[in-house]
Amino acid sequence: MDRTQLQRHLDELLDAARFKDYCPNGLQVEGASEVSKIVCGVSASLALIDAAIERDAQALLVHHGWFWRGEDGRVTGIRRARIARVLAHDINLFAYHLPLDAHPELGNNARLGRLLGFRPTGTTGEQGLLWLGEPGQPATAGELCKRAEIVLGRTPLLVGDPQRRVHRVAWCTGGAQGYFEQAIDAGVDLYISGEISEPTTHLARESGVPYIAAGHHATERYGVMALGAHLAERFGVTVEFVDIDNPA
Repeated sequence: MDRTQLQRHLDELLDAARFKDYCPNGLQVEGASEVSKIVCGVSASLALIDAAIERDAQALLVHHGWFWRGEDGRVTGIRRARIARVLAHDINLFAYHLPLDAHPELGNNARLGRLLGFRPTGTTGEQGLLWLGEPGQPATAGELCKRAEIVLGRTPLLVGDPQRRVHRVAWCTGGAQGYFEQAIDAGVDLYISGEISEPTTHLARESGVPYIAAGHHATERYGVMALGAHLAERFGVTVEFVDIDNPA
């Protein structure tokens, strides 16, 4: 398919223009004009770039791209190596950060909630990124932590009472510690994200609302996987998800 067609479809599907983000969303590096194979992954690391080269892909589609706000903009060292590799092999780099978190069907939050068996009841918080819902059946925080371990293949960190009964749950994938207080104010019994920070640990203990930190990478694999599957079905391009191991 044509690169411009792919870019337009992704931008419109994810409503990328409406988000205030920490990085540019969409086509970050221009490569080949025709795309027949796409490699998807969580982050545009050198290992993922090499995987795309090995598979003769014309495009990389990721959640974590480049050019983050506040970064040193000089093209040196690791940044030079990554950009040089992509340009040398004429690979397009597409990256969607908050738009991919938020999409109601293909997004990271939607997919994580589905994997954990939650019934969404709404969204709140800045740009609708904090999801609210209910477990498929009543469970304790400890039981839901165990479910996350089985589903994600990673041992989560549970801070708080594992015996607390969970009737309402809030979640936001990745590094969403900043939404925890909003979740507490919404009256939930459990909060799930990818990471937990030092002050957030105390907040979980003192509020009585348990916090499950299930892994930044682990919670954000499924949006880009779903998006890639959508592109394969819609346009007939070959799409492969490559999971670069990341314990964080």
